[in-house]
Amino acid sequence: MEMDPRYRFDNFIVGSANRLAVSAARAVAQSPGATYNPLFIYSSSGLGKTHMMLAIANHALQLQPELRVEYSTVDEFVNELTEAVAVGSVESFRQRHQRTGMLLLDDVQFLAGRRETQSEMLRLFDALQRSGTQVVFTSDRPPSEIADLDERLITRFSGGLVVDVAAPDYETRVAILRMWCEEKKTRFEQGVLEAVARISFGNVRELQGALNRLLACQSLTGTQVTPESVSALLGERAEVAAGVGAGATSLPASGSGGEFASFLSDVTEVVSQHLESWRGRVLDAVGRWRALGFETGALERLLESNGGTPRSSEEVEAIVVDFESAAERLRALAAEAARLGADAVPAQLLRDPERVAETERALERAVAASAPLPAPREELTRADFEVGTSNELAVRAADALIESRGVGFNPLFIHGGNGVGKTHLLNALGNELLANSGHSLRVACVDARDFVEELIEALGNGSIEWWRARYRAVDVLMVDDVQAFVGKERTQEELFHLFNGLYARGRQMVFSADRAPSAISGLDDRLRSRFAGGLVAEIRPPDDEVRHRLFARALEHAGVAFDAELIDYLASWSTAGAAELNAMVGQLVEGVRAVGESLDAATARRLLEGRVRGADGSDDEAPEVRARRAATSSGSMAAIRANGQAYDAIFLDREKVIWQWPDIGGRAIEELR
Repeated sequence: MEMDPRYRFDNFIVGSANRLAVSAARAVAQSPGATYNPLFIYSSSGLGKTHMMLAIANHALQLQPELRVEYSTVDEFVNELTEAVAVGSVESFRQRHQRTGMLLLDDVQFLAGRRETQSEMLRLFDALQRSGTQVVFTSDRPPSEIADLDERLITRFSGGLVVDVAAPDYETRVAILRMWCEEKKTRFEQGVLEAVARISFGNVRELQGALNRLLACQSLTGTQVTPESVSALLGERAEVAAGVGAGATSLPASGSGGEFASFLSDVTEVVSQHLESWRGRVLDAVGRWRALGFETGALERLLESNGGTPRSSEEVEAIVVDFESAAERLRALAAEAARLGADAVPAQLLRDPERVAETERALERAVAASAPLPAPREELTRADFEVGTSNELAVRAADALIESRGVGFNPLFIHGGNGVGKTHLLNALGNELLANSGHSLRVACVDARDFVEELIEALGNGSIEWWRARYRAVDVLMVDDVQAFVGKERTQEELFHLFNGLYARGRQMVFSADRAPSAISGLDDRLRSRFAGGLVAEIRPPDDEVRHRLFARALEHAGVAFDAELIDYLASWSTAGAAELNAMVGQLVEGVRAVGESLDAATARRLLEGRVRGADGSDDEAPEVRARRAATSSGSMAAIRANGQAYDAIFLDREKVIWQWPDIGGRAIEELR
């Protein structure tokens, strides 16, 4: 895969916690295979392992542009191996990796329990060692602590240099924060960064998330951040950190080719006896793959005299292996494209191994066009979302995303209790992005539970690649209620890879949950640290100002006249969210209509509390409630709120609330005899 140029040694801050690891990484990048082979780097999530690994690759390629470098996560390695087994190209898979000059394998702890993959890794590792190829591994634990791992692999992982990366110390955290501010061209008051650094964050992504929050507070609200306000602005983060063509999609089956293939095979056999062995190898590959319908220009150019003779048979073999790997990938893509119809992907793309990346993008577009992305709910609009101190940061961040057409703090993570408006804001953001772009942006807004069900269905009917391509094609991914991913290991794994792919391509992601990432028990640490690395914004229960506006809107929508006194009284009730507030208004409106009264503050007070205010200003129970109290010995019957719902204190006996009976026939009560 192409190395992300953002990850370099010159933007990796070195401190006491990572100095040994960085020194070893630099040595490996400067002289691959000469020392520390393999290099094994381990640490908790979010401390820079992947940054360091990609910095090795980028630095090595800068010094030796011709060096063949392969970077992969273990999950990607396993997927490639599984695909190779499925199409019968395991040998091509092995040869491609054995021809590399540097192999970088991320997150090797996920080899645990995968016996077949471990056996293949063992064979590959031994071959790489014999050829002097530099190998670099990363993990979240040392080799000896990776459960259910072949002892032979543990020995080989430990046979070079094993180094750990710890959480950065205070000085390193300050240096990291200053570097990020320089990159973002942002300034804070003196002492602000030092105040942030004094909080012992568990990893660098949490530190980045804290800085993003301060940046958001300063740039979105116009309020200057001070050293004294850091703890208050970081809130829960500070507390947690301190504690821790027709038929184009159908290719000929392997082994077909007819007379043309037979002819070329005969020619190859004769030629190979008289020409250099590498030419015979190329002619054999040309004949086989042309018989299968593929363009073989990349191989034919090797045979052209004006193209220059290759330096060695090894170089030719590497080129042939790469070509065959690309051709096998096209066959897999063709199988996925076949699900979409004959014209889903142009035939010339599916037959040209030099255009694999272009084919993958075409398939993504075809998938997106064939299956509309889950869209935001149209009824949830930004105009209907009220802003106050309880939700200002989250709303301002969403508004900034709307203005920049889907580019902002990435990811944006919104959390809060039930009913506070997370789902509304998420969907409103999606609707605004679609409207402002003329629906040119590809926005996916999906509930986490639906995301899980989609994945299960894709796994069941064998359309997993189609499902992945569908989401890889988005410009903005929005997932609501990600706490529903807890206990769904495969879903979390898929989201992790989707997250990395979208992030590397600069695509915006927005998530919501009922709690902060740090508080979601059972969430993969890799996902948690990535969520925390963006902007985490909380929405609290509506404040007084928001309650005023929400009550007024709810009453207006119900067609009920109201005055300021009524709104002031209703807003004095602390509600958990808009849903509870609307239910409260619904009960009031239903109550006054049933008894034929108008709704004012006194009536609302009597209905909600069972109390009335006398002409002399005295405050006493309503007569209905007082009579009922006298007739019972059960104590106060004026229950105000139970299980988060407001109940009518007057009509507590449900048998007598006849105006709530849905069937008018039920109002005819016969005497029981």
